[in-house]
Amino acid sequence: MSEWGWLPPVVDAAWVEDHPDAILVDTRWYLDGRSGRDAYRRSHLPGAVFVDLEQWLAGPASGARGRHPLPDPAVFARGIGSRGIGDDDLVVAYDDAGGVIAARLVWMLRVTGHGATILDGGVAAWEGPQESGDVARAPVAFEARAWPTSALADIDDALDDNVVVVDARDAARYRGEIEPIDPRAGHIPGARSLPCRDHLRPDGRLSSPDEIRRRFVEVGVGDATRMVSYCGSGVTACHNLLLAEWVGLGRGRLFPGSWSQYSATALPVARGDEPPRAASGGPDGPSLGR
Repeated sequence: MSEWGWLPPVVDAAWVEDHPDAILVDTRWYLDGRSGRDAYRRSHLPGAVFVDLEQWLAGPASGARGRHPLPDPAVFARGIGSRGIGDDDLVVAYDDAGGVIAARLVWMLRVTGHGATILDGGVAAWEGPQESGDVARAPVAFEARAWPTSALADIDDALDDNVVVVDARDAARYRGEIEPIDPRAGHIPGARSLPCRDHLRPDGRLSSPDEIRRRFVEVGVGDATRMVSYCGSGVTACHNLLLAEWVGLGRGRLFPGSWSQYSATALPVARGDEPPRAASGGPDGPSLGR
């Protein structure tokens, strides 16, 4: 890995205050079409720059690749560098959704060897003053690095019985009761429901590492190196990946096309709840699922 191997995937506001050289990045984005940029301009953490998910953290949408496929590495590098973030900078990303959007940027940076972490609780966790308007940093060079194949999964991997596939969407979408945006309702057969927002407490901060680890184990993840994570379009799935790493289960793989790609095929779709699954072996030996 990189010199940033010591950096945890999640930090709190006190940690940010102790690291004034970290670059704060606002990543707010909304599925319902509201403008994250407008929310940022109204009020954001001091010195934070805005990174637009649609422009810099995703490539063009298509049925073949999904709504938010990974962008070309050169596009990502141009976007990050244009925000004044260099290869050696430390990024703390936040949103107003418990980190489930910020996780996309943090995952992208971490898998390419950069220093990045989520601010636990995001905007709500910040007790100091905020600013309005845009923050501009001088553009800098940022190296384009290929997405590592070891961190990615495709449709075939998502149907592999030898891995544990987890679905980060809300449980109602997983069960197929609702589907607000993608072609079909339901989930990938065999996938386990692990809604990323259920990792959060009512105040928007994360539950304890022990509680989050328990939730992973209950759906069969005792070793995240055998886990494939997906969601609607490969954004909030990154939250489950980062939290699995945070609680000591290791690094899983992202299915970037996620449900938006899978549901556009003629492959089978499952609805309802999947039966419990025993956990795969963890770093301390086998872990038992429910």
